[in-house]
Amino acid sequence: MRAIHIANEKKRDAEVAFDAPSKQETIAMVLPDGREKIGIKFIKTLSSDEQLKEQFGDMAKAAQAIIDGDPEIDMEQMGRFVKKTLRIWMTAENKIAYRVNFVEALYNPDGSEKQRRDLVKKQSNVRSEDAIQWTGKSVPKAEALRKFVFTRSYQLRHTSGLSYDFLYDMAKNLHESKSLMRLGAGKKGNEQICLSEGGEKYFGFLEGRIDGDKYCLILRLTNMELKAAMPAEGGRK
Repeated sequence: MRAIHIANEKKRDAEVAFDAPSKQETIAMVLPDGREKIGIKFIKTLSSDEQLKEQFGDMAKAAQAIIDGDPEIDMEQMGRFVKKTLRIWMTAENKIAYRVNFVEALYNPDGSEKQRRDLVKKQSNVRSEDAIQWTGKSVPKAEALRKFVFTRSYQLRHTSGLSYDFLYDMAKNLHESKSLMRLGAGKKGNEQICLSEGGEKYFGFLEGRIDGDKYCLILRLTNMELKAAMPAEGGRK
């Protein structure tokens, strides 16, 4: 399990474990004879439309060549099973690209591109010297479900008796208030949470539940907030 450095409402901090809750499949896919299915990879094609066009001059001639024969099929390679693969980047000429510059595209609400900029690799901040903090801004559970789209959830787990008390008290506080607590990273607790190097940044919320001496503390992450549409100019407000 991975570790996260987190503080409670009293600014007391500890490093605890977190992981994604395991999902138990209720349906098993099997073959007609009852055997477990096994996924395989094989080579489907080696030719692209651009290569055929370059070979025959235009797609009309390429189509006729495909009707007359099978120029797009490599009898020695197609259909072969593949065990291990590596991801590579290709140029527009379908050649291996050895130097790749990544860019980040920003879009307007209507889907049009607003800006492009060099992609900056984000640093993980869940195990930094500055603990993930309670911001003091809580949101009722019902309101949070209507306002945010939670794309990831992780369960916080204790690693000792002391960390059990630490997490249980946090869960009890949130359970009784029936709310989610907004979390923040950085010295001031106003930064978004990044779980891994180069990963996405998210707004974090903490949800707590208890049942007797048992607790469940869930870190909810979101990068999407649902907002009401603005009224059209001249329309009703």
